[in-house]
Amino acid sequence: MSLRVGIGYDSHRLVQGRPLMLGGVQVPFEQGLLGHSDGDVLIHAIIDALLGAAGLGDIGQHFPPTEERLRGVSSLRLLREVLQMLAQRGLRPLHVDATVVAEAPKLAPHLARMKEALQQAGLASVSIKAKSNEGMGLVGSGQGMAAFAVCLLSA
Repeated sequence: MSLRVGIGYDSHRLVQGRPLMLGGVQVPFEQGLLGHSDGDVLIHAIIDALLGAAGLGDIGQHFPPTEERLRGVSSLRLLREVLQMLAQRGLRPLHVDATVVAEAPKLAPHLARMKEALQQAGLASVSIKAKSNEGMGLVGSGQGMAAFAVCLLSA
């Protein structure tokens, strides 16, 4: 068995008038993440980690923001498509570890539902953590959110 590791990162601005989607779950909050799709930074970081480990580039190459068919699309759908791409190449995710960085809202009460949504999408083993930026930078000032992910694939 051959192992491959990938790392992913994503960030989006918070804006009024959009639902906050994280890990495929709508989180109650007065703002949502701006993006061509649903803006789910957690899933976008996971997708980049998976694609990177597979040597398949990044999310923007496969799902460009210029494609109108992707406007508002669920990031869970994009994740399922990426998992199919990996399976067609004989690659299987063994584990994903991800961290969402946000000042608000408190994400701990929603992490179990996010994990369940990601597992239902096809990630058998996943860990999600939430951290604050302690008031530092754009994320710390509440202007946006970011996420990091690392994955291990078997070939």
